[in-house]
Amino acid sequence: MKTTIELSDVLFQSAKAHAQQNKTTLRALIEQGLEQVLYSQQVQKADAFKLQDASVRGKAFKLSDPNLWQQLEQDHVLSRVFKPVAERP
Repeated sequence: MKTTIELSDVLFQSAKAHAQQNKTTLRALIEQGLEQVLYSQQVQKADAFKLQDASVRGKAFKLSDPNLWQQLEQDHVLSRVFKPVAERP
């Protein structure tokens, strides 16, 4: 397909010189550049990370007061350090 595109003079001259140095045509150089851009966008979309839904059902456990979180953590630590007599070996 034939089409017309507008390029800045500097970009056109650089691309033309690059094509000549690499023994290719300006058309081939433009096609190669477009293919790279389109391919990289497809790869980025395909590789996008999607977090799986790991939500749980049930009653929510909410503690809005930070002091309650500290108490909960202390209780947990103490329960691991000081096991009840029934659980000791």
